[in-house]
Amino acid sequence: MNRLKGKVAVITGGALGLGRATALRMAEEGAAVAITDVLTKEAGDFADDLAARGFQACSWPLDVSKEADVQRVMDQVAQRFGRIDILVNNAGVAGVSKPTHEVTEAEWDFVQAINVKGVFFCTKHAIPHLRRAGGGSIINLSSIYGLVGGPDVPPYHASKGAVRLMSKTDALIYAPDRIRVNSIHPGFIWTPMVEGYLKDAGDDPAGRAGLDSLHPLGHIGEPDDIAWGCVYLASDEAKFVTGSELVIDGGYTAR
Repeated sequence: MNRLKGKVAVITGGALGLGRATALRMAEEGAAVAITDVLTKEAGDFADDLAARGFQACSWPLDVSKEADVQRVMDQVAQRFGRIDILVNNAGVAGVSKPTHEVTEAEWDFVQAINVKGVFFCTKHAIPHLRRAGGGSIINLSSIYGLVGGPDVPPYHASKGAVRLMSKTDALIYAPDRIRVNSIHPGFIWTPMVEGYLKDAGDDPAGRAGLDSLHPLGHIGEPDDIAWGCVYLASDEAKFVTGSELVIDGGYTAR
C-alpha cells in the first residue's frame, strides 16, 4: 500500500478509463493525485470520492492542447501539494478512421494537438518541478499502434509513434536529472474509447468477440492492467528503467 508514499502524481485524462484506474491505484499506493481532464464534473466527482475515502486528491480542468493552461495547472498542483514527482501523460483521442488521402488537415491537427502537443506541453512544464523534487517519473501512454501499423485511424497511429520516440528522446535528455521517461503500449483495453470504436463499427457482440480474438490471451484488457504498469514505472521498483517500452497487450504484438 506504500509503493508511492510521499509522491505527487499528475494524471491527464484522469476522469475516465485508463487515467481513472491509474489515479485510483496510485492513490491507494500512497500518492497524492492531481486528476486533470476536460471532463470537469467527472474529474471533480472522482477526486471528491477519493478524498472521501481518505486519499489525497484534487481535480483541475485541463485541455492539454493549450500550453498556458498546462503551465498554470502544473504550477497550481505543485503549490497545492508541495512538489511533483510523477507525470502520467494519458489524455488522448482516437480521431477519424479514414484512409490517409481522405483525412482533412483539421482532422489530422485535432489528434496531434492532444496526443502529441499535449505530451510535449505537459512534459515541458512538469520538468522544472521534477527537477526541484530531485527526479521523478514521466509515463507516456502510447499504444500497440506506436509499435506496429494498422489499416485504420492514420492520425492516431502517427501520434502514438511520435509519443514512443518522444519518450526515448526525453529519457536521454533528462537522465542526468534523475528523471525517468518511459512509454506504455496497451493493446485494446475496455475503456470508453474502445466502446466508441465498437459503436462506430456497429456495436454488435461480434465486434467485441473480434477484438478479443486479436489478442493471443483470448480477450481484451482491463484498465487496471495498465494502471498497475503505471504504478510500477512510477515507483522506486523501476529506478533503473528509462527509455523503455512497457507493452501490455495480451500478446498482440508478439506475432
